Amino acid sequence: MTPRPFQVSASRRETEDSWTLALEPADGGAAPAFLPGQFNMIYAFGVGEVPISISGDPAAGGPLEHTVRAVGPVSAAICRARPGDQLGVRGPFGSSWPLAAAEGRHAVVVAGGVGLAPLRPVVLGALAMRQRLEGLVLLCGGRSPADLLFGPELEGWEEDPRLDVGVTVDSAGGEWRGHVGVVTTLIDGAAFDPARAVAFVVGPEVMMRFTVEALLARGMDAADVYISIERNMKCAVTQCGRCQFGPTFACREGPVMRFAEIERFFRVREL
Repeated sequence: MTPRPFQVSASRRETEDSWTLALEPADGGAAPAFLPGQFNMIYAFGVGEVPISISGDPAAGGPLEHTVRAVGPVSAAICRARPGDQLGVRGPFGSSWPLAAAEGRHAVVVAGGVGLAPLRPVVLGALAMRQRLEGLVLLCGGRSPADLLFGPELEGWEEDPRLDVGVTVDSAGGEWRGHVGVVTTLIDGAAFDPARAVAFVVGPEVMMRFTVEALLARGMDAADVYISIERNMKCAVTQCGRCQFGPTFACREGPVMRFAEIERFFRVREL
């Protein structure tokens, strides 16, 4: 329950309201190991603590990377942190993306907005095991071209022959030459076999609802679709009850959950 002090070693602006921070232990020790999809509780001293997914590569070692969007006082304070500043870190917590389930199959990654941050470790991990995958598809969307995360890296993925990338935005000016529309409009034309695919989905809850419906309509089994549940968290160790989702807790059974196991609860609005 006690945050460990970490020092910001690098800060990179991703969009108008999002930053990627690299954090290293202030005590000189090693950063904790983590799995793709897990999160840490990040504490802005004197302001508060919030759960933030880890956006770095689990296999890379080095500093912890978190991509944060400023949507409230705590996340805004975290985004304002600059190299040399300190933040508190607890974790990692939660379940992880089952990349091993995609071996010999198509891995389909669908991200909406800042949802690409917790899915970045999936893309990096899938690229590392690409020879053991039948296919790799990344579909991502943003409100506008300026809101797309990881710009240079995303461009590199678009040019990488190892994966098929589809990018769309809700709206754009005349300079945009890409697709316009919500990310679900990319699913029908994506190059994967629904009978031999595993999907990893993150985004706003309404986006995930429609994405799952589109994947199931394409022919995927609900047992092969995984989503990341975002709920208010205070303790991250199942003691406060704030992240309860049906009979589960997002901090323990989640945030990554198999859709087939939570479908009846996920379909209840405002749960």
